[in-house]
Amino acid sequence: MRDTDEFRILHDVMRTVSFLPGGTRAVFLLVLPLWLTGCQTASHLGQAVRGHFQIVNRQQPIAELLQQPQTPEPLRAKLRLILEMREFAERELKLPVNGHYLRYADLGRNYVVWNVTASPEFSMQPKEWWYPVVGRLAYRGYFAEREARSHAAELARQGFDVDVGGVRAYSTLGWFRDPVLNTFVHEPELELAELLFHELAHQRLFVSGDTDFNEAFAEAVGEEGTRRWLRAKRGAAEMNGYEAHLRRKADFTRLVTGAHDRLAALFHAAGTSAKSVRDGKSPSIEAAAELRARKQAILDQLKRDYEALKSTWGGRTDYARWFSRPLNNAHLNDVDAYYRLVPAFHRLLREQGGDLEAFYREVAALTKLPKEERHRRLQPGGQPQLTR
Repeated sequence: MRDTDEFRILHDVMRTVSFLPGGTRAVFLLVLPLWLTGCQTASHLGQAVRGHFQIVNRQQPIAELLQQPQTPEPLRAKLRLILEMREFAERELKLPVNGHYLRYADLGRNYVVWNVTASPEFSMQPKEWWYPVVGRLAYRGYFAEREARSHAAELARQGFDVDVGGVRAYSTLGWFRDPVLNTFVHEPELELAELLFHELAHQRLFVSGDTDFNEAFAEAVGEEGTRRWLRAKRGAAEMNGYEAHLRRKADFTRLVTGAHDRLAALFHAAGTSAKSVRDGKSPSIEAAAELRARKQAILDQLKRDYEALKSTWGGRTDYARWFSRPLNNAHLNDVDAYYRLVPAFHRLLREQGGDLEAFYREVAALTKLPKEERHRRLQPGGQPQLTR
């Protein structure tokens, strides 16, 4: 990128900041130098700032919306429900709600951001990007789908497997007060509870540079929180339905992580690690063609296994949309990152007798370990408990 482009984008960023409320502007100016000295390009910084503050500028206090007669009744009901869930999260789940989810913004689109993920064609090691404060993460977010797909196309031209997925919500990790968005407010109650408790879990605990740990922890809290919400607020029928949903999710996860592991074993045996790719070592044309065929056979088997699994679900098609997208290393990695470690966090909670504060202390202790040791302790047969 030319220096003139960087200065133009920085000018746009600062012009956006000039319209912010004083307190928000002060916080942003405090962290801006950290962002500018990082490895992100100025263009990505610029779109991130403009996208986030588009959200800021569209926010309205929920309390005011509830008082306005023109607020549609379906929206009014969902906003009341979210306020109730918010109080439940603070009181029963020990999550720091602070000023989050007290405002609402309609963005006029179905997703708030689009995440790009990527992996080499013959490796399950995800590509990572560096971000200020949170470190290296295995995805890059864009507030415009067109920009996300443009970046994905460039990565594909470089030989990566890529995936682009719309995201309904994200956490600013306490830097800003996260609002309720039109992108998720009308979700069914159980999905809404999972999402809200998941995002608030990031406020409770987040370890820099470990996507798998952070997302699995938040997912486990979201699931446990939803269970407790149903026990407190709803009946046996809703609880049974949710447990059936979790069983289908576990079935799906085992299916995908199994295929993920078979691909990883294939690439390991072929010596096509991500480091080999970076070092300029690539398989011969003949070896690459053979690997490509064997890889496709694993992905085709995954589709057949899903069709067989789906037949045991009584006609449910929970993951049809996931399977409608191209299957590749990046797409499988997305599932692996969010769900592989979830059972370990549930196990850790059971070991604490369901005591959430004790559970959070154990998870916090794990964050003090090196990443590889942290993940080892969360594998089946590991020893996650540290504080006793």
